[in-house]
Amino acid sequence: MPESNSAERSDRSGEKVSGAKVIAQALKAQDVEYMFGVVGIPVTEIAIAAQELGIRYIGMRNEQAACYAASAIGYLTGRPGVCLVVSGPGLIHALGGMVNSNMNCWPLIVIGGSCERNQETMGAFQEFPQVEACRLYTKFSARPSSIETIPSVIEKAVRSSIYGRPGTCYVDIPADFVILQVNVNSIKYKECCMPPPISMADTSAVCTAASTIKNAKQPLLIIGKGAAYAHAEESIRKLMEQCNLPFLPTPMGKGVVPDNHPNCVGAARSRALQFADVIVLFGARLNWILHFGLPPRYQPDVKFIQVDICAEELGNNVRPAVTLLGDINAVTKQLLEQFDKKPWQYPSESKWWKTLRAKMKINEAASQELASQKSLPMNYYTVFYHIQEQLPKDCFIVSEGANTMDIGRTVLQNYLPRHRLDAGTFGTMGVGLGFAIAAALVAKDRNPGQRVICVEGDSAFGFSGMEVETICRYNLPIVLLVVNNNGIYQGFDTDSWNEMVKFRDATTVAPPMCLLPNSHYEQVMTAFGGKGYFVQTPEELQKSLRQTLEDTATPSLINIMIEPQSSRKAQDFHWLTRSNM
Repeated sequence: MPESNSAERSDRSGEKVSGAKVIAQALKAQDVEYMFGVVGIPVTEIAIAAQELGIRYIGMRNEQAACYAASAIGYLTGRPGVCLVVSGPGLIHALGGMVNSNMNCWPLIVIGGSCERNQETMGAFQEFPQVEACRLYTKFSARPSSIETIPSVIEKAVRSSIYGRPGTCYVDIPADFVILQVNVNSIKYKECCMPPPISMADTSAVCTAASTIKNAKQPLLIIGKGAAYAHAEESIRKLMEQCNLPFLPTPMGKGVVPDNHPNCVGAARSRALQFADVIVLFGARLNWILHFGLPPRYQPDVKFIQVDICAEELGNNVRPAVTLLGDINAVTKQLLEQFDKKPWQYPSESKWWKTLRAKMKINEAASQELASQKSLPMNYYTVFYHIQEQLPKDCFIVSEGANTMDIGRTVLQNYLPRHRLDAGTFGTMGVGLGFAIAAALVAKDRNPGQRVICVEGDSAFGFSGMEVETICRYNLPIVLLVVNNNGIYQGFDTDSWNEMVKFRDATTVAPPMCLLPNSHYEQVMTAFGGKGYFVQTPEELQKSLRQTLEDTATPSLINIMIEPQSSRKAQDFHWLTRSNM
């Protein structure tokens, strides 16, 4: 150790430091920038210590929303956000966000206070087996054995959250650790962990994959959010354009290549999946979102080429023709090398391209017909087409809800990678406002003026609606659009509702999907100083959206009334075949 450092440590030999400050400094050493949470016993001092070191602390209204926000930070920045929660119920509330992050493969650190060590097994305040409970939902779950070991445990948590397949890590902090003072010289902070190592696929497998693609009669690329997280946008676009291949983005894979690219066949999704003979999966899993890769959604003899960072994912549900294990960006560049050596391009006039373009034209015309309907109340397509007309091309789109999210995905365009956040792999409702807050913070810090458009169903908004206060408290540039059909999937208009419950107990006659008609959600926003709009016509929607986009200084909520029985156009295949809702 250099003499000056030795002398400095000697001068501080009598100095004490609290566990709270050790935790904050350990996080700072690992380049953690954002912390979300709901403070209380025993973690308040940790939040204060973090702020003193320049870590951004965002106080949320519910631990679940805080956890969603912290996880979205991990996806958007590649460095985990921290969710800070109190013991017992606070941690339990955060479990939803922990599981969602783990299922989405996003880096996240959760720090939970717990009861004092000398009160364990005695029925202490909010005592709960937290480390054990979190092991089911995390990559790593541990409690430091002493304050001195906190830096190494936090370094391992951060490293584990970003290495390999990203995910959630939990660090448990006993209450007595937070205020306990130790000698400052006894703490040894760990250097910031190295960036994740970049792995590449086996060369022979890459050659086989390139050959399989060249021999395909009806090829298809599927771009998942794993490709977005890997920042593979340039290499994937180059491969797609060089080989003239059709591509289909998964919901959060939208924007890796812009949705308006001529090779995007999102408007013919079912047809593309059902008849492709070779499918290359870039960071996309064959789970429910892609119908497990099985017939009748796919040809029985379809050849899958899987590109994934996680070995255990390869071969799930299907026997792939080729597996390419490695970093998606690096592996895509390996494929490009093969096509650079022996250039090849799929013919634009092939029967496959003609089939896909014809189906896209039919589906787009059907959507346009629905959007052009003049009757009131509006339907989903009318609403989304008017929104799409005014959306800034660089905005973040956050979306959740049933029809709101699914229909919105087909109409609202993404042009940039990592600019769409939705219910994701776990299909989680309630993520919207937390995700929007995270996106707004990233936008505010890294690209001032960039807007966040959060499109919510009225049911989805109810899960975390009080986070509107958080949005207003921090004055975040978020436009909330609540697409209100008075229910879950479908609802009733005011007259039908009043007639139904007249002289009767609503608990026995109101269908379980119904919500109170014409609820004025915009008043939640105005209650906290933002701007609220209640709109019922296309003209009102256009005007209110124009005003909110021009006013970059004030959060806003537009409550958009639509036909309660409005639904999506007929589908070749439902995403979830077990439900016809």
